[in-house]
Amino acid sequence: MSTPLRINEALLIAGHAFEPFQCIAWAPQDGNGELSLTVVDRASTRICRKQIPSSAYSDPAQLESVLEEVRAKLNQEGYTLGSWTMPGQ
Repeated sequence: MSTPLRINEALLIAGHAFEPFQCIAWAPQDGNGELSLTVVDRASTRICRKQIPSSAYSDPAQLESVLEEVRAKLNQEGYTLGSWTMPGQ
């Protein structure tokens, strides 16, 4: 069984999952527990946005699955991402 991730760990992991693009990840202060991700290209144009519930980002396996799903979507749209693996795998 994996140790649940804290929000700061999930933010760091998500930040590296979309290189060479920039991933802006934050947790809104409204207390809903979601992690918001926005991936932007080199011109600062938003190319993807995703909301991740706390139940998904706190579980390393679920976070990996969500991030891989978003990466696959970006690849299908023609964006070339660097290789990435979930830390600790």
